[in-house]
Amino acid sequence: MDVITRSVRLRTVVEMVESGSAFTSRDLAARIHVTPARLRRLFKDETGVCLGEWLTEQRLLRAAHLLTNSYLSVKEITHSVGYEHPSSFIRAFERRFTQTPTLYRRRSAD
Repeated sequence: MDVITRSVRLRTVVEMVESGSAFTSRDLAARIHVTPARLRRLFKDETGVCLGEWLTEQRLLRAAHLLTNSYLSVKEITHSVGYEHPSSFIRAFERRFTQTPTLYRRRSAD
């Protein structure tokens, strides 16, 4: 795969994630016609960042934005950013922001 093709494919992945929709690495790989393993390798080679870590960071940043700029419940935000279970989302959010989503929302409102 040449450099231009690789760049176009990765730009497509980034645009899909930044659109605000929830995607899995499998969804992203299918969209650019590569296997999930190949996508992870391409992403790591181009950016130096693991795809899974980057996706998690993007989801949590989107969740933080929704917590401060919407009235969606934590459960609704959980699903809109791509987590199946609120408990998994809350754990990941606490690891990233060192506070629960509810506390984050309350503090950002003050």
